[in-house]
Amino acid sequence: MSKIKIFPAIDIKDKKCVRLVKGDFDNKTEYEMSPVEQASKYNDHGFKNLHIVDLDGALIGETVNLDIIQEIVTKFNLKIEIGGGIRNFESIKKYTDVGVEKVILGSAAIKDKNFLKEACKKFPNKIALGLDAKDGLLSVSGWKENSNQLTLDYLKEVNDYGVSRLIYTDINRDGMKQSPNFEETAKVAEMSSCPVIISGGVSSIDDIKKAKELSNNNIEGIIVGKAIYDGDIKLEELVKKLDA
Repeated sequence: MSKIKIFPAIDIKDKKCVRLVKGDFDNKTEYEMSPVEQASKYNDHGFKNLHIVDLDGALIGETVNLDIIQEIVTKFNLKIEIGGGIRNFESIKKYTDVGVEKVILGSAAIKDKNFLKEACKKFPNKIALGLDAKDGLLSVSGWKENSNQLTLDYLKEVNDYGVSRLIYTDINRDGMKQSPNFEETAKVAEMSSCPVIISGGVSSIDDIKKAKELSNNNIEGIIVGKAIYDGDIKLEELVKKLDA
């Protein structure tokens, strides 16, 4: 059984924790805890990694919630990966300067491969690539557009750029709590030159077990979001599955 990291997720919109269904901004649930309170809860339970999406940033392409991110990094001993609207070197630098472990590039990297290549050179070991797919095609701009690029074709082209982590999300599963697309993720992990994180659709502790059973050594971890907020997965149970 392989060791995997567990990344509880925090999605930030208007300074609150939210969860979207299938990436739809009109279909969102707001939760009472602030992002810092939520991070504190994960930290107190013993989690080591955290996946944050700045949904405000995803919509306008700016580092809108940098202050919140900075507070989380400063207060807690959590390794943070952040995504959402990161479209230039300046934004990457702002995040790495406050101590974020990985900066996730999505739409900008898909629309401009050269940006991804340069970012990997300028910020070695800091760049993660977020590939969000719907029916095998990559999706961009907060999931509002399909790119007509096949996930695996794109990955072939950028595989030697020096990306340090790949986050693969199946949009059809995201926020639906009907288990991740393990099959497709395994294909991506087989091809990828860097470790892969499973994302989208985690609905129960069984999904964590399944992720560990994937015989692929290139699966680094799994992101858990809505199932925690809705109480389907208890943090006490989840923390027992921690290896790293």
